[in-house]
Amino acid sequence: MCGIVGLFAKTPDVELRLGALLGEMLAQLADRGPDSAGMALYREPAALGATKLTLWSADPGEDWSAVGNAHVRASHAVVELAGSAEDAVARVREQHPHLRVMSAGERIEIYKEVGDPREFVRRFELASMAGSHGIGHTRMATESRVTTEGAHPFSTGLDLCLVHNGSLSNHNRLRRALRREGIVFQTENDTEVAAGFLEWRLREGDTLEAALRRCLVDLDGFYTFAVGTADGFAVLRDPIACKPAVMAENDDWVAMASEYRAIAVLPGADAAEVWEPEPARVYSWERATV
Repeated sequence: MCGIVGLFAKTPDVELRLGALLGEMLAQLADRGPDSAGMALYREPAALGATKLTLWSADPGEDWSAVGNAHVRASHAVVELAGSAEDAVARVREQHPHLRVMSAGERIEIYKEVGDPREFVRRFELASMAGSHGIGHTRMATESRVTTEGAHPFSTGLDLCLVHNGSLSNHNRLRRALRREGIVFQTENDTEVAAGFLEWRLREGDTLEAALRRCLVDLDGFYTFAVGTADGFAVLRDPIACKPAVMAENDDWVAMASEYRAIAVLPGADAAEVWEPEPARVYSWERATV
C-alpha cells in the first residue's frame, strides 16, 4: 500500500519547522507502510567545492571519524568531502566499502530505516531539522525484501530522489537498459529503477517536467511519484491514477500526501486549497534562487 508525503516551505517559519511537520505527516501514514520509513530533506548547502554525502552503516558502533567530520543521526551520517560528487562517492566506496551511499549532492540528505515510521521519526530526531522542502515514505513491501537499502527515498543522481506508491511491471528490462547507459543500481527495488530513469533523462538534457512526461511513455505499471530536487519537488500520477494522492496549498506551504489526514496536521490546513492531482499531469514547485 505505502504512504507518501511531501512539503515545500514558502516562509522562514515553515522552513524552521520542516522536519517536525514532515515527521507529523509521516506518522499519520504509519499504517500504510509499517515495514520501513524514510525522508529526504533539502537543507544547509555544502561548502563551495565540496559534496554532501549521506552514508549508512549496518554497524551500530561505526567509527564515523574515519570518514571525516560527520554529523551522525542514528544509523546515518552526513559528511562533506572536498571535490566533485563523482570523486567523493568513488573515494567512499573504495576506502569504506561497507558503507552505503544514500545520497550525494549540494543540499540533499536522506535518512531511512526499517521498522515503525513513528519510531523512525523519533529515532532520527526529525523535529530538530530545518529545511526548504522534503519528501517522505512509509513502505509496505510487496516486491523486494524489507531492508534499509530497500526503503524509500531512492537517489541515483545528485540532489535527486524519488518516492513511489505502486508497482512497475517492466523494471527488470529498464534496469538492464539503464545499466548500459551507466546508471548504477544498489538494489532490486522497482522504485530505484524509476529514480535511475529520471537521472538518465535529466542527463540527456530533459527538464524535470519532460523527464516525468517520459515516465508516462516508458514506465509500465501504476504509480504515484513524488520527486525531490535541489530546488523543489514534483508529483506525478500514472494515466489511470489508481493510487491515491491529495495536494494542498496556502500562503505558507505546498503539501502532498497519500491521504488528507497527513495534510490535516499542518498549520492552516483547514483554510488551504485542497485538490486531487489529475492523472498524467506534472505538478511542481521550486524555491526562488538568487
